[in-house]
Amino acid sequence: MVKYILVCGGVISGIGKGVIASSTGLTLKAAGLKVTAIKIDPYMNIDAGTMAPTEHGEVYVLNDGGETDLDLGNYERYLDVSLNRDNNVTTGKVYQHVIDRERKGDYLGKTVQIIPHLTNAIQDWIERVSKIPVDGTGEEPDVCIIELGGTVGDIESMPFVEAMRQFQFRVGHENFALIYVSLIPVVGGEQKTKPTQAGVRDLRGLGLLPDLIACRCTDTLLTATMEKVSMFCHVSPKQVLGVHNVSSTYHVPLLLQQQGMLDYFKKRLNLDEIIIKDKFKKKGEEFMGRWRSLTSGQERLFDTVSIVLVGKYTTLEDSYMSVVKALEHAAMRCGRKLELQWVDSSDLEPPTQTTNPVKFHDAWSAVCSAKGIIVPGGFGHRGTEGMIAAVKWAREQKVPFLGICLGFQVAVIEWARNVCGLEDANSAELVPDVKHPVICFMPEISKTHMGGTMRLGLRPTIFQDKTESSKLRKLYGSREVAWERHRHRYEVEPKYVDELESKAGLRFIGKDERGERMQMLELDEHPYFIGLQAHPEFCSRPLNPSPPFLGLIAAACGLDELELQIKNNENGGYVDPHPEEDKSVPESEAYTEKGKSIKQSNNGIIKVKGQVNGNLDEKEQQLNGVTVASEGQA
Repeated sequence: MVKYILVCGGVISGIGKGVIASSTGLTLKAAGLKVTAIKIDPYMNIDAGTMAPTEHGEVYVLNDGGETDLDLGNYERYLDVSLNRDNNVTTGKVYQHVIDRERKGDYLGKTVQIIPHLTNAIQDWIERVSKIPVDGTGEEPDVCIIELGGTVGDIESMPFVEAMRQFQFRVGHENFALIYVSLIPVVGGEQKTKPTQAGVRDLRGLGLLPDLIACRCTDTLLTATMEKVSMFCHVSPKQVLGVHNVSSTYHVPLLLQQQGMLDYFKKRLNLDEIIIKDKFKKKGEEFMGRWRSLTSGQERLFDTVSIVLVGKYTTLEDSYMSVVKALEHAAMRCGRKLELQWVDSSDLEPPTQTTNPVKFHDAWSAVCSAKGIIVPGGFGHRGTEGMIAAVKWAREQKVPFLGICLGFQVAVIEWARNVCGLEDANSAELVPDVKHPVICFMPEISKTHMGGTMRLGLRPTIFQDKTESSKLRKLYGSREVAWERHRHRYEVEPKYVDELESKAGLRFIGKDERGERMQMLELDEHPYFIGLQAHPEFCSRPLNPSPPFLGLIAAACGLDELELQIKNNENGGYVDPHPEEDKSVPESEAYTEKGKSIKQSNNGIIKVKGQVNGNLDEKEQQLNGVTVASEGQA
């Protein structure tokens, strides 16, 4: 029987439920238990795919192409697992599921209602997904962490709260526990408990009783405050945990472990009754040992590495959460503290020099002093000329550079304009009637539906012939194939590839399994200039940094460090985080004459599954995505 731990919060949202949920899972995994996680988002969207990054933070992409809440990134990073789209439950998904069943006649004769039909559907969903193996062992998880987004008491989360109230009786008291995360504000120098008392009272009124109360506070939770929470919230002092601000969120699992979380759950959920294989116990101990070394080592770092992120959504740092985490992972591997500067790409453009010369000067000052530059993904025209200017600086001044998705595309545009002489080169996304569309709309993608219609999920990149000397290929352990997650509608126009590669220096070192799509580029005569159409940040782990990010950080530290990290990764320092069962691609039609001559299986390197319907009109009729005006409006 799977054990369930529900993590919910009160007072305000965004106080760290995701980190606490992930840290709880890591603490249990360290004991040898197999752990999975589910995130409940009470918004009406089917998924996060059509939401602007400035609205809800980054859109996180899973192996199966699911576009989800960024907290699933926390789960994967902390637990070192690979989740699927069903691990993210939204109000839109559940309502769609219930309505589809009603239309098929599953509730024939019944009046379909929130209770019991919707709440039963939520419980069935959680019970089904909690039993799916996620760690590559093929075995059912022992524990499922469920995070309820938002704040208890919000009208949109009420069906989920009621479902969880019922669920505790469905699975039994010994299989269900609840962590309530609450804010302890400081007013006049005093830690206040009244918001927590009120929140717990509301939670009890809804039929849920907290087993642990995690008190989020700026400084260490005082004993007097803990005793007050204990007294007025009807729990013992041992059930009150202090989660104060720490220098890094990687310390939170250790903080929870020190306060006896594991010992409490062993008794509360009878965890000792679960038979844990010796190999899992040993693996868990080794994992926690490496985690402790990572966090303690981070505190002793003195050398720094300065990276400038040139992006479109810098007003909300959560828009690039996985990018920042991947940079942190790489910096820790290189023994450096990350100094990250944020530059809005619009501030690098000439109009800003007139409207706000101070911003223009500060932005260029940051770029010019950077030891490394990263340009991440995005949509729409705004700020892209600033990105192109930053790429030009990095290329000409030999500054280590990493371009991701849109960053990869603007690097191609910059090369086409300034090296190949195609002065009007641009992307068809940014300028539809451009003379030289070196970036084009993918031929099989829907132009009328936005939700879930991009090229999404885990895809292979085949390293091309004569790329054995490539820095990026070596960082991937000199393998033939690199597996990364994709999320894009535009790609390099195949008819320009020969012209782009005709100028010495640029090589498309990695292509898709047919050789039609350019997925990696590298400049030869440059310390480190890399572009990827994929999003490697989604696959980075604290103990297993993403190769492109590791290369950027190492190159920013110096060429000696880059050589050291390349040698380390070639000798097993990089471990592919993806389970073998996820490494297959759908069968598709070739779109170019050159592609038709290349087998999609690429001489047996790639497994091909299924058959994609090549009729775009028919495919669009089957879509359930949400139609929106334009992603570029974000």
